[in-house]
Amino acid sequence: MSGVTTLERIESFLPERSVRIDDLAESLGLRRAEVGVFRKIYGLDRLRFDPGTGLFDLVLPAARRALAALPEGRRVDYVIYAHTMQTLAPPHIDAARVIRAKLGLHDAEAFALTQQACVSSLGAIDLAGELLRAEAPEGAYALMVTGERAYSPKVQLIPNSAVMADAASACLLTVGGPGDEVRSYLTRTLGAYAAGLEMTPEEISGFGQDYATVLGEVIEESVRRAGLTFDEIDMVIPHNVNAVSWRHTIKRMGADPDRFFLDNIPLYSHCYASDVFLNYTTLRERGRLVDGGHYVLVSVGLGATFGAMVITHREGGPR
Repeated sequence: MSGVTTLERIESFLPERSVRIDDLAESLGLRRAEVGVFRKIYGLDRLRFDPGTGLFDLVLPAARRALAALPEGRRVDYVIYAHTMQTLAPPHIDAARVIRAKLGLHDAEAFALTQQACVSSLGAIDLAGELLRAEAPEGAYALMVTGERAYSPKVQLIPNSAVMADAASACLLTVGGPGDEVRSYLTRTLGAYAAGLEMTPEEISGFGQDYATVLGEVIEESVRRAGLTFDEIDMVIPHNVNAVSWRHTIKRMGADPDRFFLDNIPLYSHCYASDVFLNYTTLRERGRLVDGGHYVLVSVGLGATFGAMVITHREGGPR
């Protein structure tokens, strides 16, 4: 199979329960002043967080809606569960295989990707396209799913950066379909910051100094590899880590802030590997995705991986 990777259907899911970050201050060990910083400087306010929602209850709704776009007679050859945290379930449970079984995709190969943290969802799309071209029969599909619960204060709070929230997404993709075309995908990993949440104060400071510059470079290079200029990009669809990190990046790039979709940061906060797809579906629901428009999906994962994927939207493709 040859041709370009196309995103045939993108869906997202949010639990109904919405809380303010103030409601989580005690469990996260945040002082009132720290909550104020998260709200006034980082731009966080509310997030979806429901401890009563199980992992698969979170993941499956978006996956089922994405599968509704699978044409009759076609099959899904790969189910890829992309998540940030390495451990989401007891060791005897293979979450990717459980998802495959609950979706009735018994003939598909199922596996997980976590190596790029919050960028893993974009990496999974890139990998799925390569697998479809390399070894799948003509007309085969892959399903990429995300979703993980902030099940512990230790994994819910990224100090001086983000409060993690619950959400899920799914993307049905193939090669040479009528959906959104993937034009480029680029990652850059800074191994000096591989310790993630265990970084020393010196490493945290260095990561903060490098962040905006490297992220801007990755966005700009992904656009060049797509054969475009940044002036031709309709919108950057980013992760929701916080507003201040994006303001610094936008300033470093000398870009127009209106071309970065940051509306969901105060509403949903950072949802691990699901952010860019949650933001995509929000833009779609608002009628802000243009046929033939070019968009950059962007995320950063602790560890530290920066990733950007340029797509061209096609009406009649993802619904």
